[in-house]
Amino acid sequence: MKVALVHEFLTQYGGAERILDCFLEMWPDATIHTLVYDKNKMGQFYDKYKIKTSFIQKLPSIPPAGYKWWLMLYPKAIESFNFNEYDLVISDSSAFAKGIITKKPTVHICYMHTPTRYLWQVTKEYLREAPIPSFIRPIIPPFINLLRKWDYKAAQKPQFIIANSKTIAKRIKKIYNRDVDDIIFPYVDCKRFKISDAEKKYFLVACRLEPYKRTDLAILAANKLKINLLVSGGGSKIDRLTKIAGPTVKFTGRLSDIELAKLYEDCIAFIFPPEEDAGIMPLEAMAAGRPVIAFGKGGSLESVVEDVTGEFFHNQTVDSLAKVIKNFNPKKYNPQVIRNHAKNFDKEIFKRKISKFIKNHINLSNNAN
Repeated sequence: MKVALVHEFLTQYGGAERILDCFLEMWPDATIHTLVYDKNKMGQFYDKYKIKTSFIQKLPSIPPAGYKWWLMLYPKAIESFNFNEYDLVISDSSAFAKGIITKKPTVHICYMHTPTRYLWQVTKEYLREAPIPSFIRPIIPPFINLLRKWDYKAAQKPQFIIANSKTIAKRIKKIYNRDVDDIIFPYVDCKRFKISDAEKKYFLVACRLEPYKRTDLAILAANKLKINLLVSGGGSKIDRLTKIAGPTVKFTGRLSDIELAKLYEDCIAFIFPPEEDAGIMPLEAMAAGRPVIAFGKGGSLESVVEDVTGEFFHNQTVDSLAKVIKNFNPKKYNPQVIRNHAKNFDKEIFKRKISKFIKNHINLSNNAN
């Protein structure tokens, strides 16, 4: 069976790339198709694999927007890949990857992280925060409307769609008017984490430091309560967040997986302020036996069990989060119970679910070249 993988961009490492990594473990000989590959940043992870890039790769990356200057060319670029030689194509998509063109007998399965966020959910916020010169902003809305039309049609192309959470399944139905074929939550690699007996002295928040992650809530709550908070990660808003941080808040910058695992293991609790489509980091904290304080909306409701593996704050405000932290009692949580719950989302279980889906839905023996 010849397999191709489609991943929108290989320019930064995050949760979507962990899904890609798992697919590569399952199909190490697969060819990755991506719009842009930043070898300097991502070569350490992907240079050993076969990679095909689109014509966007040859266009200049112009600051401050980088390749986003070519946004309107992305649909044409993703449609330019040829998959005739493949039996199975798996796209993991949060935007354009789902729009690839395949022809029978090739089968296309899309693992969908979300409908394109900046087209359907946070368009105003995206246009406000994106590094777009002011003289261009007035002409962007008509292009957004064109991209929405393309995006809707693109979502009808895969033969099968797997949603990464119940939240996303509902969103796909609402936006694309399409039922998903399965829901398979992202995984945590439990063997990377362990329970630690070390004294717990700080709360932890870790993520890319971007506006929608709402790290500011954790920082301002820590300021208000004068509690120790570690902020791990890098991003475009690190300078702004540093400025609002009080003396009990410390920034670690970007850390290796091993370093971050240690922070999970030794924290009082992991704070998760955003409304995420699914959310891998709460699972990582739970794999280390640590409870999670999460915003009670989105994918967190599917991974965190209230009063067993963590607690929720129900308004995305500083006061709501601070109230939960103030009343939080880590002694009521059993680290082993928390870790056992995380094992339900282990990588090997994720692999088995993906394999089972393929076996149950696709007769690839009849599709072989």
